[in-house]
Amino acid sequence: MEKAKKGSKENIHPPAEEKIEEVMHEFKEGELHIGKSDTIVTDRKQAVAIALNEAGKLEKGNPNP
Repeated sequence: MEKAKKGSKENIHPPAEEKIEEVMHEFKEGELHIGKSDTIVTDRKQAVAIALNEAGKLEKGNPNP
């Protein structure tokens, strides 16, 4: 059994991948907010962290990301 290479998308489920794309699109459009506040995310690394966090919630079966 081979391990997926770092940065590989092989082990990401389709709903999680869609969520990541959605969050990164919001970031690029300047519409991604930090949590429930009105503060807009300006740092790409923070946007990636938010996207991965929300995708992880989807994979664990939490319906409210």
